[in-house]
Amino acid sequence: MTAPTTDRRLFGFAAGVWVASLVALRVSPTTAWRAAAVTAGLAALVGGAEHVARRRMRDATAASLSRRRDGISGRPARYRPRHLRPVGFWALAAVLLGAVCGFTATAARTSARDAAALAAIVQQHPAVRVRLVVTGDPQVLTPSIGRAGGPTSLLVPANLTRVDTADGTRLALDVRVLVFASDPAWAVLLPSQVVEARGRLGTARGGDLTAAVLSATGPPEPAGPPQWTQSAAAALRAGLRRAVAPLPAAPGGLLPGLAIGDTSLLDPGLAEEFRTTGLTHLTAVSGANITIIVGFVLLLARWLRAGPRLAAVLAFACLVGFVILVRPSPSVVRAAAMGAIGLLALVVGRSRIATAALAAAVAGSLLVDPALAVDAGFLLSVLATGALVLVAPGWRDRLRNAGVPSGFAEALAVPAAAQVVCAPVIVALSGRVSLVALPANVLAAPAVAPATVLGVAAAAISPVWSTGAEALAWLGSWPARWLVLVAQLGARVPSGSFGWIAGWPGALSLAALCAGIWLGLRHRASRSLVLVVLLAAAAGAAPVRLLAGGWPPAGAVLVVCDVGQGDAIVLPDGDGHAVMVDTGPDPVPVDGCLRGLGVVTLDVVIISHFHADHIDGLAGVLRGRNVAGVVVPTLGEPVGGGEQVRRTAQQASVPVVEVGAGWTLRDDDIELRAIGPTRRLTSTHSDPNNNSLVLLARVRGISILLPGDAEVEEQQVLLRELDADALRVDVLKVAHHGSSYQDEQFVDATRARVALVSVGAGNPYGHPSEALLRHLSDTGMRVLRTDRDGDLAVVITADGLGVVAHPPA
Repeated sequence: MTAPTTDRRLFGFAAGVWVASLVALRVSPTTAWRAAAVTAGLAALVGGAEHVARRRMRDATAASLSRRRDGISGRPARYRPRHLRPVGFWALAAVLLGAVCGFTATAARTSARDAAALAAIVQQHPAVRVRLVVTGDPQVLTPSIGRAGGPTSLLVPANLTRVDTADGTRLALDVRVLVFASDPAWAVLLPSQVVEARGRLGTARGGDLTAAVLSATGPPEPAGPPQWTQSAAAALRAGLRRAVAPLPAAPGGLLPGLAIGDTSLLDPGLAEEFRTTGLTHLTAVSGANITIIVGFVLLLARWLRAGPRLAAVLAFACLVGFVILVRPSPSVVRAAAMGAIGLLALVVGRSRIATAALAAAVAGSLLVDPALAVDAGFLLSVLATGALVLVAPGWRDRLRNAGVPSGFAEALAVPAAAQVVCAPVIVALSGRVSLVALPANVLAAPAVAPATVLGVAAAAISPVWSTGAEALAWLGSWPARWLVLVAQLGARVPSGSFGWIAGWPGALSLAALCAGIWLGLRHRASRSLVLVVLLAAAAGAAPVRLLAGGWPPAGAVLVVCDVGQGDAIVLPDGDGHAVMVDTGPDPVPVDGCLRGLGVVTLDVVIISHFHADHIDGLAGVLRGRNVAGVVVPTLGEPVGGGEQVRRTAQQASVPVVEVGAGWTLRDDDIELRAIGPTRRLTSTHSDPNNNSLVLLARVRGISILLPGDAEVEEQQVLLRELDADALRVDVLKVAHHGSSYQDEQFVDATRARVALVSVGAGNPYGHPSEALLRHLSDTGMRVLRTDRDGDLAVVITADGLGVVAHPPA
């Protein structure tokens, strides 16, 4: 049997396992068992057909030999009629056999997931006591320092091994659950740790092996220690975090992510820049990490003149140790397998050994854990490894033949192959195509290996030599600084990414486009045409996106940033200066808005009140900018939000000042005056909202009212206590995201020409109120909203006021 045929059969088997697992996860176990039986019958029929085909070939060959012996002219003895060749039978049989295995393995797991006894308990949604085995690191869903927006939500993956209900029913089982918890004690649990907890069981979303969702009440109760490997990994990971503590925040937070996938210290703004530039994969444990570490050990063994057997033992020990360090969860074990394949590909080149190992690893991983069939990370890992094994060597050789130096050809071929092959899946997940991902990965490649090796080495020695660990971390911070620079510059490239159709339609359309370009470039007759079309498309799109975009707009007096369900308002003051009012619910979008406006200095940041959707973005505002101070209301609620703002400002060495009604600020072209709250309001619909700072701004002659989240009660007080002309403005930032809690007389008193609503798309509060929007329009105001129009800028034009909308790219 030829090598290519063997490879095709293995890939067919893996494909059959994958498709069957996908289907079986979405149907009942009974249906999956039936599908396995039917597929097994089809495989038997194909096997029988293949046997008949082989017998006919033997008969045809014998007949040909007989004719030649008898002097009768005929086909050569080696001739095999095309329709009798068994290759197609083998390929189909491999797919069917893989499907049988996939249906069987998945049905066995879904039978436990859909057990009738557990389903009956889940449907009743009772209070239960459970025993769990933690299977992964707890994930923070809503980080909120000081809990300004409520308690922090945690997601903890676990296996459910026992359920006790109030009526005395006890159910022993072993299925996957997701635990939603708010008690901080859940955040420190280690994988493999056994705990007991109380809560309510709910229905899982389906489509994977998760049997139920547990909404935990209170802290977990330890019922068993974690495995020693997990404790050792926790100690080493904590040692690396201590080693990077003296480093600057950006490279210090990035190094643990590069080395061992620990992103707990990674700045959210930097994480977003890595995502924008296509470098997110560097902060997740993957086969590349393991290839780097094991490859380094092999090179070191070769330099020390160790024999092949000793080098293999050292490499294997290193592989096991690295898996322990990054925690041997199923995803890490999968990454170890993929990393070993990548190393094999680098050692033996493009051969049937590497491709067969890839197919075997995919099939084996899916049979062990069928839920990987719906895991986007697993798909990206397989595609990237396949690109390394099947695509990159050919591209590298073509570049070498074209005169490109060997090392540069390798550096170009590997990330290019991975980006092209993975691009459709990335588009399906994000709905965006990055134009800077390939150059960013090429520039980042030289720094990844030294940062990874030095970071792992620092973690390894941290328990016994903290000074040495800090020295290695300091050395590792320099390649990490280069990666930070690449990500920051890539994120600032104008139109560095553009929107695409999300989901599978987008993935299929981009895959078809890439395939068409690839086929066109392979044929000399169409190569020139493809290049001309690509250059024309780039030349035609560039002026529209770069020159006609109009952002940042000239003459802007006010910008309302699209930060989702929250407020973030910028009053530009020229030359990179601005005043900011509120910071939105997330550091990443507000930081991106300020970067897009070119703001490098904030003369003051004003917080209207301490709800999370107005303060949680403060860290992104302060990051990398000169900020003179933060102004907060004297009547500040909730208290936890005030503590969070002060703590965040203190960490950035920015002073905090409390102000109330009557406070004023004059800063070049900007004048600000706080006109409310004139007194503390209590027992209202929302006291924090009704004690918001209400600001009256004047920027280059344009008057603007910024009422925060003031609702009916505070608006009515302002109407009673202020002169009629005090509220008359050109621009109104609509209070409380356009909620229905508005006083129409207050809105009418502003007589604004423009009304801007800062609101998040699809928010659960029903904002903005349709009745309020109609009222605003009926009074003659031009109404725009961030959820539909994106960033909004009020500008001074020759004809008066104008509004520039900047939809998301």
